[in-house]
Amino acid sequence: MKCPFCGFEESKVIDSRPADDGERIRRRRECLGCAKRFTTHEVIETVPIVVVKRDKSREVFNRSKLMSGLLRACEKRPISMEQIEGMIDSIEAQLQSGYDREVTSQHIGELVMEILKETDKVAYIRFASVYKNFEDTDTFLEELSRLHKTQS
Repeated sequence: MKCPFCGFEESKVIDSRPADDGERIRRRRECLGCAKRFTTHEVIETVPIVVVKRDKSREVFNRSKLMSGLLRACEKRPISMEQIEGMIDSIEAQLQSGYDREVTSQHIGELVMEILKETDKVAYIRFASVYKNFEDTDTFLEELSRLHKTQS
């Protein structure tokens, strides 16, 4: 690790401790050249997830797109930002823990619908109406009756 003060390339670790709920490790180091101390953060490097869209194009998973869709579905519902971020964290963790580095947008949509169904039925219906491309009220009513049957 290069010293930020003198540029010497060797240092020793004085102290290590978890940071950010165990997502990173904070290390205090001492430069072996000038003896000044500095802090570094070590983070697990993740392999990016590639999303295969319906038209077969590919793009890197974008957390903010998922946030945008969930915010629209949960608008004016009693769902906090912490809950929405928790949903996104859960979905992202499921994607990261899978062996496939490529996932379909349909798979992500299904994960979102699962989590919304457990969290808020109205937000679920809102998301499903866009995701499943409801074209008329009959389709909407069919989904509502399926949701009602699973609750009973």
